[in-house]
Amino acid sequence: VWIGLVVLVALVAWLSQAILLIVGGLVLAAMFDGGARLLGRVLPIPRGFRLTIVILAVFGFFYWTFVFTGSELASQAASLQAIVETQVTRLGDQAQAAGFAISADDLKGLGSQVLSSVGRVTAAVSSAVGTITNMAMMLVLGIFIAAEPRMYERGVAWMLPLSERQHFYGTAERMGSVLRRLMAGRLVGMAVEGFGTWILLSLGGVPMAALLGVLTGLLAFLPNIGAIISGALIILVGFSAGVDVGLYAVFVYFVVQMVDGYLIVPMVAKRAVDLAPALVLGAQILFGALFGLLGLALADPIIAMIKVALERQSERNEARTIRQGP
Repeated sequence: VWIGLVVLVALVAWLSQAILLIVGGLVLAAMFDGGARLLGRVLPIPRGFRLTIVILAVFGFFYWTFVFTGSELASQAASLQAIVETQVTRLGDQAQAAGFAISADDLKGLGSQVLSSVGRVTAAVSSAVGTITNMAMMLVLGIFIAAEPRMYERGVAWMLPLSERQHFYGTAERMGSVLRRLMAGRLVGMAVEGFGTWILLSLGGVPMAALLGVLTGLLAFLPNIGAIISGALIILVGFSAGVDVGLYAVFVYFVVQMVDGYLIVPMVAKRAVDLAPALVLGAQILFGALFGLLGLALADPIIAMIKVALERQSERNEARTIRQGP
């Protein structure tokens, strides 16, 4: 038994990247399925057509983003690194002037350590080709699973004993519902943070508002950590244009985060699964250290599914206790 357990752990560690790609495909399938269900409330057509509309809309959005904003974002991204490095150097000089034994190089090293401590990014994920390949595989998996979810559900159920199948179907249904609501809240939050940051920063004259809006929207997929990284970038770029612009950037950041944290998350995502912020952050640190960037991105969906499985098992144990009596 112990030898089998050790082999199982080693096998999971060796196949961790492939397992995470499958989990990512399940998350994307839940998002596609949720979009088809939502569309079905206003468009009474067969599910296959609704799913096709959702998938085409996703591809259309990415195409529009790259075609209409690609050149602007590319030019802004080229100067973002220089601005951040200049601001970090300025912070180091101000800290030394205030009497702190810290330099700009120390701050750069600290930033590098913070980013690297998020987790090891494997070679497949760190390279651009590997990232595109992984995203394509997850996207294809998500489309196939969303197209015929019952077929794959029955396939897994057939590998279980007859006595466990009904419990599995109930658990899978609740997991799907939780993932749909969780991802719906995440997508709404990404849209609000991205477009809200873009518009408000543009109104205040903050440089690179479009790029900061896109980065804020993308980083909103990572609760807690994404907000910290995007906030640091917004504040550094804001103060590069002056103190007044920097203070306005800080104001925009807090307004956008409050709208997401106190309106969108409680209204959409928290109804699905009540995950404590410290639990999510701890899971992100652990999954990031073990599995890299992909583990960091999928930490809270995985924790949400584990929570559902534990709740279902607890409910079944309680029902058995009631049937057996004292």
